[in-house]
Amino acid sequence: MSNLLCRTPVAQRARSGVIPRSFVVFDGSLRNSSTGTTLEKAPSISSSITTARATAKAATAPPAHSVLPTKTLLRSLLVTTISSHRALLVPCLSILSFLTKPRGTLLDVDRNPVIHWFLKKTFYDHFCAGEGESQVRDTIGQIKSTGLRGVILTYARETVQDSSTNQTKFANNKVSQNETDTQSCEYIQAWREGVLKTVDMLGEGDFLAPKLTGAGPKVTEAFSSGQPVPAQMFEALDEICQRVVEKNARLLMDAEQHSFLGGIHNLTLDMMRKYNQNGKAVVYNTYQAYLKSTPSTIAAHMQIADQEGFTFGLKLVRGAYMRSDPRHLIHDTKQDTDNAYNSIVRGVLQQRYQGFGENGRRFPTTDLFLATHNIESAVAAHELHQARLQAGLPTGRVEFGQLMGMADGVSFGLLQLKDQHNVAPGVYKCLTWGSMGECLGYLVRRAAENRDAVSRTMTEHLALKAEVKRRVRAVFW
Repeated sequence: MSNLLCRTPVAQRARSGVIPRSFVVFDGSLRNSSTGTTLEKAPSISSSITTARATAKAATAPPAHSVLPTKTLLRSLLVTTISSHRALLVPCLSILSFLTKPRGTLLDVDRNPVIHWFLKKTFYDHFCAGEGESQVRDTIGQIKSTGLRGVILTYARETVQDSSTNQTKFANNKVSQNETDTQSCEYIQAWREGVLKTVDMLGEGDFLAPKLTGAGPKVTEAFSSGQPVPAQMFEALDEICQRVVEKNARLLMDAEQHSFLGGIHNLTLDMMRKYNQNGKAVVYNTYQAYLKSTPSTIAAHMQIADQEGFTFGLKLVRGAYMRSDPRHLIHDTKQDTDNAYNSIVRGVLQQRYQGFGENGRRFPTTDLFLATHNIESAVAAHELHQARLQAGLPTGRVEFGQLMGMADGVSFGLLQLKDQHNVAPGVYKCLTWGSMGECLGYLVRRAAENRDAVSRTMTEHLALKAEVKRRVRAVFW
């Protein structure tokens, strides 16, 4: 993947420790010293900041995890100790998966005080923002005090479908099935109230990330069958979008399982048509790079945005439903997924993607949001964006996000990548809130994600240990 990194800035990032120490600059490229893999070739584009000044600044930059409160640091160390060792993580994942299945009051995470307390003090507090508004607001305040641009807030209520049995589970909804047959669906009403409460907790510049399947069976059946959602749902989402605009916030429509994606994408495009005007994206669709169809899906939606004259909001993730999406729809290897992810990013930032921006064909106005825990992808995107700005070449807006409780080294490392005006890139933390029962499926996915990325989690674990040792040395020496 050529022309993604600017030579001098990458060298400075490697020396500063923002890029992991296993990555070094070799012949103008970023290479992994343990595997010898060349990640990006660096073009020779001059920087407005001199090498001497930037190197001196990088040498004095504090460790990325130094901004974490000590309590959060120690809890992060505990969780990564578990998640970076398969012998500890696999039993924990089995227990969490077991608790997601209703088994009476004794094993109900919302009713059993012992189970609730243990999960709350460990996994829940690490990965989730809170069970009520006051807890969530406190968490948001702590996140923003670290220097991050803002938060992405999600209400945890969702629907999960088992692709092997085609069984649909409505997670912790306290509504009887009889109520879904009435004129006004109580599932949709409960979802609307929960999401509007979430909007009320947003600050200016924050993001809302709603899970549309949390609105219940009428909505998920419409998504699965390719039919329009009930008018009640459309009106609820339109009201939510209006409230988001009033807050001067934005909306990232969350990605969900493949069986629901077509309907979610279409509904989101409807919201884009209305709210993504005047060159600004308020509403973003989320695209999962691990799906083989994603590059062509993005191109098709770009075509719609170009023809109808609205700004295309593109949030890109690798994918979080490996355990439930049909395997044949997903890339055969992780490297294939990484290649797809980086290719999409490069095409959007260079404004040359599947024919757009070539041979006189206009590139539609596109705002890019990268949700990634991969430091190489994040640094490469930032450096490409900065290189094109400095060279006076066209590029798009790009921002970054990571999940709460994960990849803190990526989040705070990105904050150290200042541009020529000493401004850090926009970095956000994604926070999920809701009751313990509502968040349990989310916690299982986070544990499974760490199981599938033990090597990356180990890197985070070692960085956290180093920060704990640094603070201990500071106290005694």
